[in-house]
Amino acid sequence: MNPNLNIINAKLPGYADKQTLVIREGKIEAILPSHNHPSSEPPILDVQGDWISLGGMDLQINGALGLAFPEITQADEEKLNQICQFLWQQGISYFLPTLVTTSIENIHRSLKIFADFTPPKNGAKPLGVHLEGPCLNFEKRGAHPAEYLLPLTVENMKQILGEYGEIVKVITLAPELDATDEVIPYLTSLGITVSLGHSQATLEQAQLAFEQGATMVTHAFNAMPGLHHRDPGLLGAALVNFQVYCGLIADGIHVCPTMVDILLRANSKNIFLVSDALAPLGLPDGVYPWDNREIEVREGTARLLNGTLSGTTLPLFSGVENLVRWGICELGEGIGLATENPRKALGLPGLAVGESADLLRWSWQGQEGGLSWERLAS
Repeated sequence: MNPNLNIINAKLPGYADKQTLVIREGKIEAILPSHNHPSSEPPILDVQGDWISLGGMDLQINGALGLAFPEITQADEEKLNQICQFLWQQGISYFLPTLVTTSIENIHRSLKIFADFTPPKNGAKPLGVHLEGPCLNFEKRGAHPAEYLLPLTVENMKQILGEYGEIVKVITLAPELDATDEVIPYLTSLGITVSLGHSQATLEQAQLAFEQGATMVTHAFNAMPGLHHRDPGLLGAALVNFQVYCGLIADGIHVCPTMVDILLRANSKNIFLVSDALAPLGLPDGVYPWDNREIEVREGTARLLNGTLSGTTLPLFSGVENLVRWGICELGEGIGLATENPRKALGLPGLAVGESADLLRWSWQGQEGGLSWERLAS
C-alpha cells in the first residue's frame, strides 16, 4: 500500500458513521468524518463501506505448525519465523506466545528464546510471553499437568520469572491460592498483567484480587465455576467490574453460543477474543504429541485422549466469523473483539491518530460466502 493515502468511506470499529483515514508515511495522520476528507495529492482508496481495522492481536496462543511454545529450543528459530509469517497471513499482527504449565527449566528456556528473538519483517510480532500457570488450582487445572503445579507465593514467582521478568507480559493464576495477599501486588509492580483463571475463586476472593491489581480473566467460563444466581464467583465479579477484561474462545465448543451471547450482552466492551490455539494450528486433524501426552484434533477442537478439552486449532478470526454467523453481534463489533479490545486489555492504543497504518479491510459475503479480509499495509 502507498504510505501516503486517503482511505474513504470506511467503517471503523467504535465509530457510528463512515470515516476517512488519512495515511502519511505509513502512519494514521487523521480520522475524519467521511464527508470531510482532505483535498490533497495522495491517491484515494474508496473502500465503499467495508470495515477497516488494525491487524489482529492474539493474547493466548500456545503454538502453531507443530511447535508448542513451552517446548521451543534454540534449534526452532526457523520454525518460529515460519509461525510469525503464518500468523501474519492469518491477519494477526501481534501475539503473546503462551506457555502452559511445565517445569521451571522449560519455562526459562522458552523465555530466553523469546527474549532474544527478532521476528521477520512481514510476520506477526510477539509482544512478550503469557505464562498460563504454573500456580493454578488443582481442581481446575484442565489439561495442565498436575506434577508441575506450584503454590502461589512471591518466592515461587521469583523462581518462575528468573532473569526474564521483562519478557513476561501476562500471568494467569488462581488468586485463592495466595494466603499472603502479596503475589498480585508484586507482579503488577513489575508491570505484568495478572489474569485470573484455572481457579475456584469465590466472588469475594475475585473482588479482592481485582482490588489488588488483577485486570484480566483467562478464557471466560472455562476452568472456573459457572455463573450461578446465588454464587456468581470469579466470572460474575469480572463482568460487573469495568476495569477487567475477559478473554473468550468463540469456537462454539469451549462456550455454548447462548452463553457467549449472555457474556457479550453483559459487557461487550471488556471482552476480547483469543484463539487458545495449540501446536497443530495450521496442520490437519489427527493425533499429535503434547508434552509427554497426546492430543486428538477433530474439526479444530483439541482434546487429551481421555476427552479433556485442551484447546483449539482454529485461527483467531474464526471466532469473529462465528459470532456473526450465530447472529450474536454485528461484523464491526466482532472485528473489535479481535483487534481493538485485546489492545485495550493490555493498555495499548487501538486504531488512533499516530498509530502505524497496519490495516485490514474486511467484508461479509453472507452466510454462504462468510468472512473475508485482506491486508492494506505491511
